[in-house]
Amino acid sequence: MRADLVDSDLIERVLRTALRRGGDFAEIFVEDRGSRAAVLDQRRVETLGSGHERGAGIRVIAGATTGFAHTADLSEAGLLSAAEAAATAVGERDGRVHEIALGATQRHRTEVGESPVSVDKERVIEQLRRADDVARGAAGSIAQVQVSVGGSTRRLLIANSNGLVVTDEQVRTRFAVACVAEGDGGMQTGYRPFGATGGYELLTDDLIDEAARAAARQAVTKLGARPAPSGDLPVVLAGGTGGILFHEACGHGLEADAVAKEASVYAGRRGERVASPLVTLVDDGTVAGEWGHVAVDDEGHAGTRTVLIENGVLVDYMWDYLRARSAGRGHSGNGRRQGYQYLPMVRMTNTFLLAGDSDAEEIVAQTPYGIYVAQLGGGQVNTTTGDFVFGATSAFLIEGGRITTPLRDCNLIGNGPTILQRVDAVAGDFSMGGPGTCGKNGQQVPVGTGQPTLRLSAVTVGGTAT
Repeated sequence: MRADLVDSDLIERVLRTALRRGGDFAEIFVEDRGSRAAVLDQRRVETLGSGHERGAGIRVIAGATTGFAHTADLSEAGLLSAAEAAATAVGERDGRVHEIALGATQRHRTEVGESPVSVDKERVIEQLRRADDVARGAAGSIAQVQVSVGGSTRRLLIANSNGLVVTDEQVRTRFAVACVAEGDGGMQTGYRPFGATGGYELLTDDLIDEAARAAARQAVTKLGARPAPSGDLPVVLAGGTGGILFHEACGHGLEADAVAKEASVYAGRRGERVASPLVTLVDDGTVAGEWGHVAVDDEGHAGTRTVLIENGVLVDYMWDYLRARSAGRGHSGNGRRQGYQYLPMVRMTNTFLLAGDSDAEEIVAQTPYGIYVAQLGGGQVNTTTGDFVFGATSAFLIEGGRITTPLRDCNLIGNGPTILQRVDAVAGDFSMGGPGTCGKNGQQVPVGTGQPTLRLSAVTVGGTAT
């Protein structure tokens, strides 16, 4: 997106129109998004398409009232009409004339070698077929393979009545292999995703081959799985995979909008010990290359590193402009939105636990009996109570301090605040997990998670063993 997609004179007129009924703050968010997706299912190309959309959202804030309108018409008439609609939504106020003095444009972009939305289609199909061949060649029991690849470019221009003008160009590339293995014990699945903020050049042959083999190995290994035990057991989470649990179990409760509504178990608890002293939880949009990376958030503010819990003590929440304005404090670069048709709200970026001092192998060796979770699946949480349920899609039994029998898919059931207190060992092998998509109030945004290998002294395991 050129910085002059909407020129500065028009931006000023739009913002003045948005404020003409007496609003306190106005913002224009312009988005130009391109996407590409391809799916190979059972050696057939099922999806091979692309999309493009652009438009603008205009927000007006007057006291505690917010007016919002969006349009796909980026002409002067279209933008001014949307600005008038947003202004009308907040009602008549003081009728003051607002002078808008825009500052110098801040420009950001993801540097890439090749855009994922402009790759030759034949090359994409060739890579899908390569992954299919590698996965099927890994074991004769692989009966089904699905391979998907996708990418997006997101170009933004954000300006507001405080004088901020920012442009950004975001590029994300994603790839995944799903396998089904068949054996005497029925069918089992394996899945390996990859995603990064970056260009298509990241999808090397080596990465594609390893993802295909890993998905096939997981499915084949689970053919020998036995039902998981039930009850309260120690659980060791492998490095990278368990970050999603903390994203859901406590991350959403640390978003300032939930806190302001007192819909969070962490409301009013800053300065209190809320977790084991081994837990330091961070949200960091500045981690380049990760799925949740943001040079600027969707309100134009720089991505930041925010320590949420430090050595077990709750020290801060995540903030967008509106919640920070209400609290009289600075924002943390966590204002995010799915697209120009949506209002921004507080959302996580890359949320992870910092590494500890223990050795990952020693943590397992010091666990006489329990569950080793190599991969977590989806989950859900009640932010008001902190109660959660997560699926473990790759898990093993720990017996005598050794990882032994693979287990069938099972659930981890617990309470976020309680689980944070039960972290009793944290290794130094930190890693980020796969790409994630976080849903909240009908909006989806890309997020990253991560953590080192760690042990929870007791989690309720919902297995099927009798």
